[in-house]
Amino acid sequence: MAIASAGVLALGLLATDLALPPDLSRWDSRSVEILDHEGRLLRPFPTNEGAWRLTTNPDQVDPLYRAMLVAVEDRRYGWHPGVDPLAIVRAGAQVVRHGRVISGASTLSMQAARLLSPSPRTLGAKLAEAGRALQLRRRLGADGVLSIYLTLAPFGGPLEGVRAASLAWFGREPGQLTPAQAALLVALPQSPERLRPDRFPAAAQAARAKVLDRAVAAGLIATDVADAAKAEPLPSSMLPLPMLAPHLAEKLAADQPGGARIRSTLHSDLQRALEGVGRAELARLEKGGDLAVLVLDNEDASVLAQIGSGDWKQRQLDLSRAVRSPGSALKPFIYAVAFDDLSLHPGTLIDDTPQRFGDWLPNNFDDGFHGVVTAREALQRSLNIPAVRVLERVGPGRLAALLRLSGAELALPPAAEPGLPLALGGVGIRLGDLAMLYAALADDGVARPLRLRADQPAPTPVGRLVGADAARAVLAVLRDSPMPDGLAGGAGIARRRVAFKTGTSFGFRDAWTVGVSNDYTVAVWVGRADGAPRPGAAGRQAAAPIMFRVFDLLPPDGPGRPLPNPDHALFRNPPPPALTRLDSGGMAANTRTEPLRILFPPDGAEVEALADGVSLSASGGRPPYRWVADNVPLPDDSRFWQPLGAGFSRLTVMDAAGQRASAAIRVRLPGE
Repeated sequence: MAIASAGVLALGLLATDLALPPDLSRWDSRSVEILDHEGRLLRPFPTNEGAWRLTTNPDQVDPLYRAMLVAVEDRRYGWHPGVDPLAIVRAGAQVVRHGRVISGASTLSMQAARLLSPSPRTLGAKLAEAGRALQLRRRLGADGVLSIYLTLAPFGGPLEGVRAASLAWFGREPGQLTPAQAALLVALPQSPERLRPDRFPAAAQAARAKVLDRAVAAGLIATDVADAAKAEPLPSSMLPLPMLAPHLAEKLAADQPGGARIRSTLHSDLQRALEGVGRAELARLEKGGDLAVLVLDNEDASVLAQIGSGDWKQRQLDLSRAVRSPGSALKPFIYAVAFDDLSLHPGTLIDDTPQRFGDWLPNNFDDGFHGVVTAREALQRSLNIPAVRVLERVGPGRLAALLRLSGAELALPPAAEPGLPLALGGVGIRLGDLAMLYAALADDGVARPLRLRADQPAPTPVGRLVGADAARAVLAVLRDSPMPDGLAGGAGIARRRVAFKTGTSFGFRDAWTVGVSNDYTVAVWVGRADGAPRPGAAGRQAAAPIMFRVFDLLPPDGPGRPLPNPDHALFRNPPPPALTRLDSGGMAANTRTEPLRILFPPDGAEVEALADGVSLSASGGRPPYRWVADNVPLPDDSRFWQPLGAGFSRLTVMDAAGQRASAAIRVRLPGE
């Protein structure tokens, strides 16, 4: 009979537990935290109520603090199931003997229940808390309940939880606390506003001393340690919580649920140093000027540090995400594609002389012309006429398509097609996309999306921008670019070789420099948020010195990778006879070809899709060919196309010179 009654009681308690689950909404609305790659806090965000409520687990706090907390608040915490019957008996006996409450019987589990659902301190509320305490211990266990207390306990003002309190009062995580600090954090939740050390230091000191005395009585610390802790000064003000990488942290925190802890790829020490550089450089700029910087790891395009403005307190707008004209900063990719086609060699001779391209007559930045130069010299000196001539050879449409297929977003006027002005900045791009493209050159031409989160797998490469040999050849050219004035002996230059390119948009609105070493890519933009001109502020003078200063913050590079193909024609001098000179028509000498055309499937044909798909064949033009089916690019060197189904489709082939040929066909499936 007794066993049956106990079973009925147990079932009744279980049914009640399931029917009336605890309200965990306050626990669920914890602060979102953005962490660095090692899990260190970069920036927390307040809850919707304005509280700093940082998730805290028992293993994140100093063992002495935890021991002091249990000794003061619930010394049999590991023994009872959430309610301490011995404490209840003791408290009741004291009330009978003295006629008033001498000590309470509230356990940490009961306090956790009250923190989840605050209510007036009545007898009924106490009984409800006791029931919820039993329920929480059964559901979450001892450490789970302790996590609720450590996260929700009040510590004065907007501070909730011991992590927020430790950071605000002591400027450190609670994993390593002095005895004085631990004792104050144990005392504060007892009366968080009355015991605030910045407002009521005497009361805070007395409460801290009481906790230290209890710790001595419990054998946690020696008397001399307690005496030294009592003499330790109290904090006189709250410190601001960490605010590193504020722009990128906002992006990562967007739409995250309460309590999310996002581990980014950022390195907190580097980020802190970069923000210092940003503030120092901002102070040197004229009123209204600003800057943005991005630092990448070339291995996987991880973002190691980022500033969206020189000082977040002055400008919360993330200028690294602004679409701006890159000036000459896209020129290396023009040469890279031409190198990849073997239609150009670093030693190919090009005429830097006045030349009209349709109605457009471009000039060089210095308004002069330099006669016959090599492709190497033209890129190093950022000459405009040779770059436009090479782009005419490559094809602006093809270059834009390659950049887009590599993950870069290019902004052109509505309905506009990419044209030759692309070589001189006639397109809009974001700093992040430009940095990603340069990092692709460092990774032998493989383009990867920027990686922002270390707690997620690295994104897969989006494609190949150019071949490894062409990427190496362009970087080799850029490593010998002339240094900006005053930087010949800089420390960063002495420690590593940096391939870099500058850019200046029309009217001096944007100044750029992107540098690539063996291991790192650093991209810098300097300008105004409103896009106004900054006369004379060219990339070499305004952005390049900042780029080299940022490289000074980085660890030494590892050894470079060996050349993938040392005998490749791009690394031989002199160039092959066919690439000796670029003729006036934009084609390397002796390289005239037949018009590009599609051999199969012919325009207007009805074709059957076999097991391998539809065969693709083209002739003329300048290989390699790239195919597009129904506006979807096919993989490089495609020989077959698998249609999604029967019906009408359009196939387009594009050659290395940007020529196009198209065919409209009807696809028929086998058996139709």
